[in-house]
Amino acid sequence: MNMGHNGQKVGATLVIGGGIGGIQAALDLADSGFRVYLVDKNPSIGGVMAQLDKTFPTNDCSMCILAPKLVSVARHPNIEIISNAEIEKVSGEAGNFVVKVKKEPRYVDVEKCTGCGVCMQNCPVRQMIHLDGKEESIELCPEDRIRIQEILKEYRARKGNLMPILQKISAQYNYLPTNLLRYIASELNIPLSQIFSIATFYNAFSLTPRGRHAIAICRGTACHVRGSGNILERLEQELGIVDGGTTEDLRFTIQTARCIGCCSIAPAVRIDQDTYGHVQASQLMDILKKYQ
Repeated sequence: MNMGHNGQKVGATLVIGGGIGGIQAALDLADSGFRVYLVDKNPSIGGVMAQLDKTFPTNDCSMCILAPKLVSVARHPNIEIISNAEIEKVSGEAGNFVVKVKKEPRYVDVEKCTGCGVCMQNCPVRQMIHLDGKEESIELCPEDRIRIQEILKEYRARKGNLMPILQKISAQYNYLPTNLLRYIASELNIPLSQIFSIATFYNAFSLTPRGRHAIAICRGTACHVRGSGNILERLEQELGIVDGGTTEDLRFTIQTARCIGCCSIAPAVRIDQDTYGHVQASQLMDILKKYQ
């Protein structure tokens, strides 16, 4: 910040990071009369808070808090948002810094962008059949080829067939093997990126092998207060795996859940479709014996 001829401060301030903290800092500085440049490496500001459902301890909707601030930042005359950019170099001294910012290309005219998403749907980089953009043969063992051909025969002619095909594969293999996803992309002429976006979005799908029995430990507030953390720790010790892991014999997979809707019988554990309430750590192995 430099001093002008009349003794007033002139220049600008730079805020690095467009999360909720950076947004609030930018608003406070801008309201104080400073010119603010808000830099974030992501294509849009909002940070992790935009991905949250609730906030602690009030349990308020995170977007209800964040959305008004996003609007205020976008409309504030003293704030310029520089997204999709990173700081390359900072030189100078306190009060007189020079910052070099590297801004990644968007390949769209940001002045005309309305956020409709059509550019994403037609992006020649994202919408490839194969991840590397090259045609390649997908080798499947005879058994896998027969299974996939049967699934394709059942669903190929249906509209919106991708989801049921993935569900069928997941039911037969307990996960979605990458080579099968490549084969499906080639057979249905669907971009592999689109298949992976669905496969990684839904918790029902996994790209790594899962156990035949899924153990869900509820970590909601009621279950947490009543000792679900001790249950999870005991289970990890007994099975020799951590949260998200699968036993070597592919029998069990541990998964934590934010809430399974059984607060009245907390702490609760769900194994496949069976729900157990008021569970104690000492009862775990007796319960698991039913699934041996």
